[in-house]
Amino acid sequence: MKKRSGYRWFVFAVCFAFLLLHQSDRLLIGPLTTPIMETFGIDEAQMGWIFGGALIVAAVFYLIWGYLFDRYSRPKLLALASAIWGSTTWFSAIAPNFTTFFISRSSTGIDDSSYPGLFSLISDYFGPKMRGKVYGLLQLTAPLGYMIGLLAATMLGGLIGWRNLFYITGILGIILAVVFFLFVRDAPRGQSEPEMENLEMIGAHRFDKQVALGLFRKRSMLLLFAQGFVGIFPWNVITFWFFRYLEVDRGYDANTILFTMAPAILMLAAGYFVGGAVGDFFFRRTPRGRMLTAMFGVITGAVLLYITINIPDQNQSLFAIMMILTALFIPFAAPNVVSTVYDITLPEVRSTSLSIQYFMENGGAALAPILAGYIARLYSLETAILGICITAWVLGAVILGLTAYFVPADIHTLRTQMQERAQADSALQPAD
Repeated sequence: MKKRSGYRWFVFAVCFAFLLLHQSDRLLIGPLTTPIMETFGIDEAQMGWIFGGALIVAAVFYLIWGYLFDRYSRPKLLALASAIWGSTTWFSAIAPNFTTFFISRSSTGIDDSSYPGLFSLISDYFGPKMRGKVYGLLQLTAPLGYMIGLLAATMLGGLIGWRNLFYITGILGIILAVVFFLFVRDAPRGQSEPEMENLEMIGAHRFDKQVALGLFRKRSMLLLFAQGFVGIFPWNVITFWFFRYLEVDRGYDANTILFTMAPAILMLAAGYFVGGAVGDFFFRRTPRGRMLTAMFGVITGAVLLYITINIPDQNQSLFAIMMILTALFIPFAAPNVVSTVYDITLPEVRSTSLSIQYFMENGGAALAPILAGYIARLYSLETAILGICITAWVLGAVILGLTAYFVPADIHTLRTQMQERAQADSALQPAD
């Protein structure tokens, strides 16, 4: 299948911009936690429900988006998701009280669950051998988005207020909706698979119920679903509560937080690409390579976070250095999990498969900030962050190890299916 390399990188750039700006909007609430709590006069437990509300809504909509993305035009649906992002963010900006803010902020979860369609689209422009690096680049938008939110909250929040920041990010969502609708084209599902490389035409494949149900018969897929549920707990505890932990438990001022977190976030962003590249490297040598890379990152991150959190409050320099080191390893699993989902699923159900994966993750994601809020009220944010993160990462490492054991058989099954499909599609090729 002939590919236009320049255009696929244009599609990548649009998707990167969407993820970066959307993550900036989604994660902006973390650095703005304290002024929002002060505006509505709420405590940590109530703020935890604001965090969790959007995650619960997103969990439900993952399954809806996944089905739609496997049936219809992915760029048009991404345009719709971007428009929803802009409008729901505006509703959050004008909310007059806690109840309306909770409802409007929860509604932002609708567009948060559109990512599987974006990753599915990218999978049809970039083949398996480089997907880890490509997904690593896309996923570094999460820490970069958080840093943009951190900078915006620190430098602009006090000047223009948190409501006006939400107005700005909402406008960006509308702009991206127009770009997706007018300039991004869908790709034939499966065109980047190695079996299809020499084919001028490939058959059209859309969502198939029986193929989708077959996902639950893959042992490695079931293990990835389980890993997604526990593996997301640390991310959302850190994302939504770490800023306040530095403020309250460690007594850092805004400038100290900025100079502590900015380098760590940059290293976190690098960790996505490094983890994806390392996973690609070992995947070319063994089908277990991605999962072993992910397991190594999870174990190393857990050990380093434990050491970091236990550094005395007065030793700010050592704490900052250890945060940077920890940040390198904790995202190793992310690009390798997404790549592995696509290594074992047929192209026409990839949005659905990743949607189920993210549905499981959001189950944990929704519980994590709520649970952390209650633990913080009873004990401290340090206890909440450390207890939840270490427990989840230990369980995640065990599950990733089991996945590494089972995944070669499921990868072999997919490659056999794609070879059979390529042989059938060869009859579609135009005569010379």
